[in-house]
Amino acid sequence: MKLVSLITLNLNQPVVTEALLNSLFTKNTYPNIEIIVVDNASTVNPIPQWKEKYPTVQFIRSEKNLGFTGGNNLGIAHAKGDYLFVINNDTEVTESLISQLVSTLEQHPEIGVISPKINYFDKPDVLQYTGYTDMNYYTARNKCIGQFGKDNGQYDYLTGKTGYAHGAAMLVKREAMEKAGVLSDNFFIYYEELEWCERIKKAGYEVWVDMKALLYHKESMTVGKQSAFKEYYMNRNRILFNRKHAPRFAFIIFTLFFTTIVIPKTLITYIRKKQYHFIPVFRDAIWWNLTNKVNSSEANFPPKFR
Repeated sequence: MKLVSLITLNLNQPVVTEALLNSLFTKNTYPNIEIIVVDNASTVNPIPQWKEKYPTVQFIRSEKNLGFTGGNNLGIAHAKGDYLFVINNDTEVTESLISQLVSTLEQHPEIGVISPKINYFDKPDVLQYTGYTDMNYYTARNKCIGQFGKDNGQYDYLTGKTGYAHGAAMLVKREAMEKAGVLSDNFFIYYEELEWCERIKKAGYEVWVDMKALLYHKESMTVGKQSAFKEYYMNRNRILFNRKHAPRFAFIIFTLFFTTIVIPKTLITYIRKKQYHFIPVFRDAIWWNLTNKVNSSEANFPPKFR
C-alpha cells in the first residue's frame, strides 16, 4: 500500500487546523498516511501544545511566512510518501476521500495530480469545484466548473481529465513532482496550483478530477473576500502565469488586452467603489512583472501595504 504524505499549512488558525486533524483521525479510512503540519510563522506558536495532543503528527515551524507555495514546499521536503496530498487546513475530509483518490491514481498511471469534488462546508449540498476549464491565454482566465450549483450529481460524469487541480486538495504523484518540480515559490499564493499543473502536464502527465471523492471546504477563511493582499497577488500572478506559459502570440494579445481593457476597467471599478487604496496595489502588481524575471525569487507582499 502506497504511503500518502498529507501536508497542510497553519497561519494563526489553530482551531481550524485542529478541525482538519480531528476529521482525519475520526473519518479517514486510508491507513498508510503521514500527516505533516507546517506552521507558517503564526503569531503564537501552537506546535508545543499540538505535539502533546497529536503525537503521531509531524510538525514543522517556519519563522517566516513562506506563503502557500513556500510553506507547502517546506512540508514536501520532509515528506516520505509515494503520493503527496497538499490540502488546505480549512477543509474537512470524508471517509473515503484519500482511499478513492489513491485508487484512481493507481488505476491510471497517466495521472500526475488529482483533486476531489469540493463542496462548501457551510452549505454541504452546494458545489465549489468539479473541475476547471482550460486556460484562455489571451485573457489569463479560466472557469471553475459547477461552482455555486446545487449538488444533484449532475457533474459526476466529469471524472477524468480536467484543466487544473484545485489548490484546496491536490494528490500529486511523487514521480510527477520530481519531473515537474515543486510549487513555484515566487507565486506565494494565487495561480500557484494552476502554474504547478501546467508544469506537470508539460512533464507528460494528466490532471484529473475524481467525482467519487468528496471534500468540504471552508472557503476564504485565511485571506478574506477582498483585500490589498489578494488584489496584489491575483493581479501580479495573473500576469506572471501568462509570462511563463502563454504561447508567444497569445501573450502579445494578452498584453494588448490587459493594457487597453483590464487596466482601465480595474481603475474605473476602484474609483466607482471608492477603493482608492487599491490603485497603488494594482500599480505595484504590474510593476513587479516589469522589473522581475519570471523565475525571480522575490515573492513577498510589499511592506507598505501590510
